[in-house]
Amino acid sequence: MQRYLEPQLLRDLACKTVVLTGARQVGKTTLARQLMERFERAQYLNWDVPVDRAVLLRQSWNPAATLLVLDEIHKMPAWKSWLKGVIDAKLPAQFLLVTGSARMETFRQSGESLAGRYLHLHLAPISVREWCTHRQTTPQDALLHLIERGGFPEPCLAERADDAQRWRRQYATDLIREDVLEFSRLHEINTMRVFFELLRERVGSPLSLASLARDLAVSPTTLRRYLDILEALYVVIVVQPWHRNIARALLQAPKVYFTDTGLVKGSDGVRFENAVAVMLTKQVHFLSDTRGLEAGLHYIRTKDGAEVDFCLSSDGALTQLVECKLADSSPHRALLRFAAQFADAEAVQIVRDARQEERRGPIAVLPAAEWLARLEA
Repeated sequence: MQRYLEPQLLRDLACKTVVLTGARQVGKTTLARQLMERFERAQYLNWDVPVDRAVLLRQSWNPAATLLVLDEIHKMPAWKSWLKGVIDAKLPAQFLLVTGSARMETFRQSGESLAGRYLHLHLAPISVREWCTHRQTTPQDALLHLIERGGFPEPCLAERADDAQRWRRQYATDLIREDVLEFSRLHEINTMRVFFELLRERVGSPLSLASLARDLAVSPTTLRRYLDILEALYVVIVVQPWHRNIARALLQAPKVYFTDTGLVKGSDGVRFENAVAVMLTKQVHFLSDTRGLEAGLHYIRTKDGAEVDFCLSSDGALTQLVECKLADSSPHRALLRFAAQFADAEAVQIVRDARQEERRGPIAVLPAAEWLARLEA
C-alpha cells in the first residue's frame, strides 16, 4: 500500500538528507524500497546485516547510486560523526535517506551536530484516512478494523485475526528481548518485561510511577528510565498534562498509550481511546515535520478530577479539546467546563457509535470515524 509520507519524502529528498524514524515494523523499510523503485539506481544498506555493515564501515557503496538508503545506522558507534561526514561528502546528485527504529537523538550522544543537514519525518501506523484510501471502505469500518488489529501493516493487512495475533505475540517478545537491550543491562530485562505488561493494563489513566515502583520493588527513577526507553523506541506514547509551564506539566502524572493498539489490555472504550491517541500523535508529528509547527498532544486534568482525554496545541496555544466516548452523545461535563475556559479552542466530543453530527452548545458531537478520517495524516 502507498503510505501517506511518500509524496513528502520525495519532496524533501530533493532538498536535503531525510531521516525517517518510527517504531519497529511500522513500514519504514517497505516505504524505502517503494521509493527506490522511482530511481534508476538505488542501493539499500542495513547496519544489522553483516555484509552491509562492512560496506558501511568502508563507505564502499556505489557512488553512482541516485538514492542511498541507510538503515539502523544509529546503532553504529559515533554514528553522528560518521553520518555528518557522509552527508558533507555526498555528491549533489545523490539523494540520502536514513531510517531507524528509535529516536535518533537517544542513541550514543556525541558532540557532533547534524543541525541544518537533514529533514526529519516520523512514520506512524496506518490511520482511518489511510485505510479508507487503501481499501475503499467506510471510515466506520476502518476505525473498527484498526481498533481490533492496530495500525501496523503486517497485522492490519493479515487475512486472518489469528495471524495478526501470532505476529503481535512475537513482536512484543522481540521488543523486550532485542531492542531494549540497546538501552539497558541484561539483568534488568525481567523487571522491564513486568513493567511493560503492567503498562498494557493502565492505558489512558494517569500513571503513578511511585506506586508501580513499590509494587516492583524498584525506584521511581528506574521506572522513569524504563518509560523513557519505551518512548524512545516508539513502543509507547507518553501524553503529558497541559500546562503553560512545561516544568509543572512534567511534575504531574502522564498518561501512556501504545503505538500498537493491539497491545492494549482493556475495555472497548480503552482500546478506542488508544487508537485515537495513536492517530492524534500521527497528526501532531505530521504538522511538526511538514509545516514546522510547534504542535503537541496533551490531556487536561484538574485537582478536583475534571478531565478531558486529549487536547492539541500549536505554538503554545490550545487549538482543540477532544473527548472520546463509545456511545454517549451527552456533552461531557468537563469538556463543557474547559470549552468555556479555553474559548478559542475547538471542543469536540467524538463518539465511536454516533449516528449523526450534533451541536450541543459550544461542543460539536461527531461520529469519531468521520472526524478521524478528516485528519491530514
